[in-house]
Amino acid sequence: MRASTTGRVLHDPKGGSFRFDAGAVCLDFAHTGGEGRYAVFETLHEPADLGEWLAQPPLAAVMTIPVTTRELTAAKALRQAIWGAAHARAARRALPAGAVVTINRAAATAPLIPELAADGTTAGWAPPVRATQALSTLAREMIELLSGPLSGRIRECASDNCPLVFVDTSRPGARRWCAMERCGNRHKLRALRARQAMDL
Repeated sequence: MRASTTGRVLHDPKGGSFRFDAGAVCLDFAHTGGEGRYAVFETLHEPADLGEWLAQPPLAAVMTIPVTTRELTAAKALRQAIWGAAHARAARRALPAGAVVTINRAAATAPLIPELAADGTTAGWAPPVRATQALSTLAREMIELLSGPLSGRIRECASDNCPLVFVDTSRPGARRWCAMERCGNRHKLRALRARQAMDL
């Protein structure tokens, strides 16, 4: 990745939005939608939606070749594999075999190639820039995350009804919530109400 800043604004279908930093771009990607009950959160409806997501910082991979329907399908499969692997690691379970195969398959293709600009002070991605390259880059980041020193810091939000996963990059390793302004504050409010009820 060319930048360490991660995080995106997530929108609740019931209304409202909040900034969620998963701590890794591949985990940010895992929260772009899903299957089954998570289908209501889908943001990648068309190939162009995938291209738009990949073009945003920190990846900033502006496609020079339009995203295809096949690449969108591959992206959703990789997203599901990252989601499944992250949840398994957070729960200290064995990684799903299918997720491992999908992540490895995506990583096996050529990744994005960094290119220094003529001024020597900025960088971009060498053209042509294809979605498969961006997906390979995301898959490789997930492999590094799962096999590296932060593997044990992949966590699921401590709220009993929030499935968001993140890598805890805080120095003490004490992050519990997807976001303090969301689940963290809800927990504090419930705890306050419980204490007030006990005082009555």
